[in-house]
Amino acid sequence: MKESDIQMLEKNLGYNFNNLNYLKTALTHSSYANESKAKFDSNERLEFLGDSVLSIVVSDYIFFKCPDFPEGDLTKLRASLVCEKSLCKFSKILNVGRFLRLSHGEANSNGANRPSILADAFEAIIAAIYLDGGLEKARDFILKFIIPDIKNPNFNTFKDYKTQLQEIIQQNHNEIIKYTLVDQFGPDHDKRFVVEVSLNNNVIGKGKGKSKKEAEQEAAREALKLMGY
Repeated sequence: MKESDIQMLEKNLGYNFNNLNYLKTALTHSSYANESKAKFDSNERLEFLGDSVLSIVVSDYIFFKCPDFPEGDLTKLRASLVCEKSLCKFSKILNVGRFLRLSHGEANSNGANRPSILADAFEAIIAAIYLDGGLEKARDFILKFIIPDIKNPNFNTFKDYKTQLQEIIQQNHNEIIKYTLVDQFGPDHDKRFVVEVSLNNNVIGKGKGKSKKEAEQEAAREALKLMGY
């Protein structure tokens, strides 16, 4: 990355890194790491960490800001705030796509605008800030996006079909629900996933999506429809 690009992105983020390697890794898609002859780490491990940091920050914030919400409503609100659609939107606000390091194939197939890639990059950036500056800096960064969304009167709660299905199933304590990846197809830059959801080993829903999470949501939605919800 050019120094001018780094400075521009840091300005967008509102955070200056002490260790720029964290930021560079956060912007490195696995396709670039695999294609490059030089050894680069992809952002997948940072994405894992960032997902956890995001969850605890959002959970802590809405727990204290929404004292009258029961557990189920808190879960649904959190899901709506950290879903792929929201994280992709945050990345676009920051213009993250412009700075991503992608393979030639991924770049040529519009990977810089793919929702799953942008959402993953946002989580990786959270982890980069957390590792570089600590939890409070990561918290400040996250809440710049979360608070306006909550206060927006047009904010619509995300339909978290998995949580809704889980709440229904939990009414009968002996019931066991399981999500299984049964198929995946398509090129690496445009892969599709197929997931089945089972209740006590009986398939009650099947879903397809551009990510495993999206396929699970679709499977849960189909199961709820079958159950009359």
